[in-house]
Amino acid sequence: MAAAAAESLLRQARETSAEELGRFVSHVAALLQGGSLGAEAVDCLQRLHLVLAATKYPRRLDGRFVELLQTVLCQPTCPEQVQLLCAAILREISPCDELILSCDEIQDPKLLSLVSSVLLAQDNKKSEVSAVGQRVVKFLEGRLPEGQSSRHLLPVLSNVISLSPEALTEEQINVVSKKMADWLRYASTQQGVPPQSCGGFFSNPRARQPGPVTEVDGAVATDFFTVLSLAQHYTEDQWLNMQAFSMLRQWLLCYGGDGLSTPDSDDRSEKDGSVMSLVSVTSTSSHSLPLKERLREKAFEYCQRLLEQSSRRALKKDDEELQKACLIEAVTILDIICKQDTSYVFRTLSSMKTLHDRISGDISYARALLPIAQYFLNHSEMAAVDSDAIYKHLFTEIPAQLFHNQPLAFEFILFCKDNSQLFTDTSRIFRQSFPNLFKFLAWNSPSLISEFVELLPFLLDAGTAIEIFHLLLDLPCLTAALDIQLRSPSPSASEKAACDPAVKPATCLEAFRHPLYKGTFQYLLRIESTPEDLIPLRQLLGPLASNPRIVQCAETVPVLLELFFSVVTEFADKTLINQLVLLMLQRSDQLYEIPAFKDDVVLSLELMTLCKLHPALIVELSKELLDFSGSISNIRNKEPLFSHMVWAIGEYLSVSYDQRCTVEQINRFFEALEATLFEITQIRPLVSMPSYEPRVITILMTTLTKLAARSQDLIPRVSLFLSKMRMFVQSPAVTSVYCEEDLEEILIRATELMNLLKMPSVAQFVFTPPVDVATTPLQRDANASLPFALRMASRLLEGGTGFMPG
Repeated sequence: MAAAAAESLLRQARETSAEELGRFVSHVAALLQGGSLGAEAVDCLQRLHLVLAATKYPRRLDGRFVELLQTVLCQPTCPEQVQLLCAAILREISPCDELILSCDEIQDPKLLSLVSSVLLAQDNKKSEVSAVGQRVVKFLEGRLPEGQSSRHLLPVLSNVISLSPEALTEEQINVVSKKMADWLRYASTQQGVPPQSCGGFFSNPRARQPGPVTEVDGAVATDFFTVLSLAQHYTEDQWLNMQAFSMLRQWLLCYGGDGLSTPDSDDRSEKDGSVMSLVSVTSTSSHSLPLKERLREKAFEYCQRLLEQSSRRALKKDDEELQKACLIEAVTILDIICKQDTSYVFRTLSSMKTLHDRISGDISYARALLPIAQYFLNHSEMAAVDSDAIYKHLFTEIPAQLFHNQPLAFEFILFCKDNSQLFTDTSRIFRQSFPNLFKFLAWNSPSLISEFVELLPFLLDAGTAIEIFHLLLDLPCLTAALDIQLRSPSPSASEKAACDPAVKPATCLEAFRHPLYKGTFQYLLRIESTPEDLIPLRQLLGPLASNPRIVQCAETVPVLLELFFSVVTEFADKTLINQLVLLMLQRSDQLYEIPAFKDDVVLSLELMTLCKLHPALIVELSKELLDFSGSISNIRNKEPLFSHMVWAIGEYLSVSYDQRCTVEQINRFFEALEATLFEITQIRPLVSMPSYEPRVITILMTTLTKLAARSQDLIPRVSLFLSKMRMFVQSPAVTSVYCEEDLEEILIRATELMNLLKMPSVAQFVFTPPVDVATTPLQRDANASLPFALRMASRLLEGGTGFMPG
């Protein structure tokens, strides 16, 4: 019901016309100008914000009203909720030409935070960003009056450096670095006082004394405060500690690298009563370090403390999730620190190994394994550590068990994409594990396709190309198998014993555990590359073909196949090309039974690309191609592929492309194709004429003519056959099947070919040009049509007048 009410409100907001909006704005303006900033004003501002935010296109507000919003926002007596709404509305209509706000004179950090949020929404204007950054740092430099808080400013500073890192000067960077180091390391270890706490004359002073902060397992904290330290109420410096950690990664990435930094002559912390860190007992004294290096040292200590805290058993589920999130962030920051100063690698190595050993067996920590793997990927070579076991666990266990976890799938594929070059250079495990990576794609196709397009080229080499080709064609089957795997419960011992291999399973779920199909499913769900062939599961998985997830997966396959061939053709040798051609002929009709999928996966253009790249394959695969081209069933089931293969035979079965081509081979192909053409054009009494694409007939006639031009003893045979085509197209049985345009196309082609064969030397030049001129416009044979020279010869033989070839 709540969802329906929310949808109704959104629909009303979107349908608000410009006139209605103008009248409503006038009403809101009257409230604000009259000083009525109570509940009615709050309600009206909320409704106005909803109208502005609910539409995709920007709505314009009257300039005077925009100025009024800015005036109300900056009023000292304005209620906080009204200020928040005014700032939200101004952000929603940004960038705004009527903006008059400035942060130069603002003295209240909370107001500065709101005004800055509007200024930073102004289409990334460098001047505005710089002005906000300068003002925030000026606030942080000084001591704030009682009642004001710096914690409103750190989110603003984080936005500033996101938009424009150069907005801060070196001196300002040092100021903030010093502050952050203190916030991280020297926050109070006592809990804060409740905000509404107030004592009286008879109140007990002991009851109001705050206790120490605790760990997530309930123990009293004996080390310095971190984001994983718990309290009922937090002090100001504890809030700053948590905020500083939240922006630490971004700060280190922007300003933590090598650069000028001024050592602080008096770097004593203002927090004199803090507890000494157990982590930093063995670390070098940081007081003599330059400010950036001091921050790096404090960040290192902080993250090491978080690693220790993450090993504690949390009492609450929320605290356990917080542990995992902080662990990921801590490992990521340690990796950044080690990249900026390699001396930290040896200080972190043992703790990283210990951490991996501790969490690798717990699948709930899967996301944390990614930054750990990133750390070893970046630093294992320097530390002389063999990290293959870490990569192997990551690539085998995680995708196989958590392929259905969409956020993890995205992070995992993004991790692989960002490190693909490193992995291909340093570890074979990456490419060997591609079947597991494809599980993420199979289950999350729409959200991962763009990332996978960038990743796929790094998975391909001569050793994986064939298996990846099979896997791409079977990707919808993989999705179906994963769906069955998720829905299939683990069998009990009695169920295993009761399974009869002789009884065929009735459903996919039964087949998943059936001895007859178990091996097939295991192959399809394999975690590493293996040389076995996939046993077809398409008929068994047929009932799942309409599953939306499987249909979506099937829609991504043509895109990936196109990319596959564009990459493979860059490195494929003759052997690999021959293997791919044979697989294309074999697999073109062995696809999952989704009609749109079978229509989209044609492979004929890719076949032509491979034939052009290696024309000698016609001779090298002559036995297989003879079997393929001599089968009538291939015309019915694989017409586009059959047509292009026959065209390639006519184009490349020539001594011009392969010196091994013999007259005997030409004759064998001629006889096979002649029999095929005779079979599909034969008119049988009392038998209905099967309908084939006219293109198949014209390509077969053209290919036979090309072969006859190269073995001229065959010219009489093909001429006789072509002469009978007029009788064929005039037969009532044929005219009832083909339209007039198709019959005319067949007859014209037959006539042109016969005319050309009357001049054997011309026919040989037209059909078998030298390779160096075979790509000229005169010889280009686009879309399986004859070159212009063929029509020119026909005109000459038919006695056409006034024709002068240019």
